[in-house]
Amino acid sequence: MFTVHTINPLAQTRTLGRGQVLLRRGFEADQVSFIESGRVALGVMGSNEMAHQIGVLEGPCWLDASSVVLGMPHLVDAVADTPLKLCTVAAADFKQAITEMPGSARAVLTDVAMAHRKQTEFAMSRLAKDAEARCAEWLLSHARFGAKGDLAVELQQRKRSIAAQLGIAPETLSRVLRQLRDKRLISGSGRVLNLLNPSALRSLAGF
Repeated sequence: MFTVHTINPLAQTRTLGRGQVLLRRGFEADQVSFIESGRVALGVMGSNEMAHQIGVLEGPCWLDASSVVLGMPHLVDAVADTPLKLCTVAAADFKQAITEMPGSARAVLTDVAMAHRKQTEFAMSRLAKDAEARCAEWLLSHARFGAKGDLAVELQQRKRSIAAQLGIAPETLSRVLRQLRDKRLISGSGRVLNLLNPSALRSLAGF
């Protein structure tokens, strides 16, 4: 049976409090954790808490072992949603245990890991789309007509505050604004954002 203790018989269980950050998006793991008990929230972190959640994991289960199986960085942030009992092994030991499995079992494990990753990528793309819609709605609701009859938004708050209102991380807001500029829906990168295509923004916002 593929367990923490078959990989490392000396692996120790740790107890962690709620709010402990366990994984960060974009980083490749040097260790793999098994949740013995407790619940973990998955999604996108803000400055110090989960800004947008896409799912949860309830122990007992592995925590994003798929990324280690595929040798790829994590797609989501993970935060302890309750007190946890966690057992951790080195990623190198985890990969070595995989190489010792029969070839057919390794193939199945890789296929399952890839399917899980594609499912997570889809959830994250939906999150980005939702964030784009919320951002478009916010821009339209804060837009004012200028002297030439054009619509513009004057940013009187910090982007961190705006992101909190939208329920997204500040880096997600920056990415969405960049995407809207690339689509020529808005322009400007300072305190004033010009709405170049209000009708397209309304469609994006679902109006």
